[in-house]
Amino acid sequence: MAKRTKLTPALLKRLVLQEKKKMMEVLETGEEDATKVAEKAEEVPADELADSLEQDIDWMNVLKIKENKLKKRLFRIAEAKKHLRKRIIKKL
Repeated sequence: MAKRTKLTPALLKRLVLQEKKKMMEVLETGEEDATKVAEKAEEVPADELADSLEQDIDWMNVLKIKENKLKKRLFRIAEAKKHLRKRIIKKL
């Protein structure tokens, strides 16, 4: 006798999302069958993937530094606008 699995809302949602992912892969490649998509998938050696991952992490750190500098600059601009607004209101 086969084991029956209870179909819960969470399980149903997971199944639907898996099927959606498969369909999107097929649509993106223009193939008719998901197995053909899997055959065309490019395999990447682990060392190359590690290098690209390391580069992505380094780039993210650089972007964080730039983001912090821009936030400081934006804060200074907002403060200058606030002071100018107060001066204008005083003169009126």
